[in-house]
Amino acid sequence: SGESVREVKNYYKLNDENIIVIYDDVSLDVGRIRIRPKGSDGGHNGMKSIIYQLNSNEFPRIRIGIGNRPPQMDLADYVLGHFTQEERNLLGDTRKRVEYVLPLLLKFGVSYAMNEVNGG
Repeated sequence: SGESVREVKNYYKLNDENIIVIYDDVSLDVGRIRIRPKGSDGGHNGMKSIIYQLNSNEFPRIRIGIGNRPPQMDLADYVLGHFTQEERNLLGDTRKRVEYVLPLLLKFGVSYAMNEVNGG
């Protein structure tokens, strides 16, 4: 993940705060969205790679909840597994909310987008 993001950053000569990373998060219920202006990797390997390659955690991110794995299941198997029909329906609604909030984030900034999404 990080190498690709770094290549795009370098090619387009982007500042970190102009990079928005959207990723899955097992610490959020399925379909929940959280926006943050910056932060740690939270144990997410993809985010760990991006932060390492950019040498920064100063970029906004949109976390999309996929729910916590069952205790007996390997994390990688869970993350790469399939959603139930109910979860797919929830995630369809989530996609629409991300499509709604992303232009707001770009136009009005992270704080505004956080107020729109993080409360619900």
